Amino acid sequence: APKLPPLPAPSDYQGAEVEALGDDLVAVRVALKGPHGETGLDEYARCIAAGHAVQTGGGFLRHIRTKTDERGGIWHADAVYSISSALPKGFVTIDAETTVADCADQGIPTAK
Repeated sequence: APKLPPLPAPSDYQGAEVEALGDDLVAVRVALKGPHGETGLDEYARCIAAGHAVQTGGGFLRHIRTKTDERGGIWHADAVYSISSALPKGFVTIDAETTVADCADQGIPTAK
């Protein structure tokens, strides 16, 4: 079986920013230290986006795109999500409150 990378420690989460882009779109920028790669980044960005949605009254998210890169052992992601109070159209939607609870269970931050 392939060896999975270790789960991120609290100190591996290097901070997050959320920027409103208008029309219910938000940019989420996160940084993650260590060997967690793009999977860890995607989870971190999703958790921050869900936390922001809950704080601003949005119940659902839809992932638009993510750009990632690694510099000096720190992975960076720039992700865009749409936030809505009603279930958005599309096959992949994210329930913000459920996601925030799941992230808390996994020790992934949901606030910047």
